[in-house]
Amino acid sequence: MDETRRPTLIASVQRALHLMEAVASHPNGAPAKQLAREARLPLATTYHLLRTLAHEGYATRLSDGVWVLGDRVQSLHGQSKTQQLLARVRPTLIALRDELGVASYFGMHEDDEIRIVDIADGPRTPRVDLWVGFDEAAHATAIGKCMLRQLDQDSQRDYLARHPLVDLTPHTITDPQALMRALADPNGLSLDHEEYAIGTSCAAVPVTDATGSVVGALAISCRSSKLPKIEASVHRMQATAARIQRTLTLTT
Repeated sequence: MDETRRPTLIASVQRALHLMEAVASHPNGAPAKQLAREARLPLATTYHLLRTLAHEGYATRLSDGVWVLGDRVQSLHGQSKTQQLLARVRPTLIALRDELGVASYFGMHEDDEIRIVDIADGPRTPRVDLWVGFDEAAHATAIGKCMLRQLDQDSQRDYLARHPLVDLTPHTITDPQALMRALADPNGLSLDHEEYAIGTSCAAVPVTDATGSVVGALAISCRSSKLPKIEASVHRMQATAARIQRTLTLTT
């Protein structure tokens, strides 16, 4: 393939994007004639494009005739923030996966629920078979327990009241008092000894923000026989958590 060839560009898409940039530059909106001048488009073309953008939810005509961005743009913006986070976090997770030879995970506590943001795995480092969602099995996973232990006791009790301690394996902690005692352990490493899946164990460390408040957790999963080696390498996980913390600072 001739790499010197110019790429094929769709002129109508370019015109629509330039028009959206013109609309976005006016917080209080602007009439079609002004937008046409700024985007250097014929007025008829501008009207056709604005009507198309409005139909798709990317532009809105207000009652006084000015045009503003539509609600769908805000939706895209929210999704793009998630993608920006993934773009920054994933290389860090991949580096930890390759360094320790384990699958790596990053999760956050959002809207009173525990959510897995991203996973880095591979043929030699398979992820845990998520047969039960992590949001429903925090009591049985290292990443879940890591985030739960950072909450105050009232918040812990509230979470556990909304999420029954389901028995997933013979090793799962299903007694609330026993789990509360495990969460109170001052050790900085949270562990799952085959509590979520037989044959697989996990470890997790907190990810904090610049003030020291916990915003998430970094975890790994591996064969149970490998967990002692991972425990001895906790400093590597903590260094990775610090890198993620700096990433979160850049994306907020």
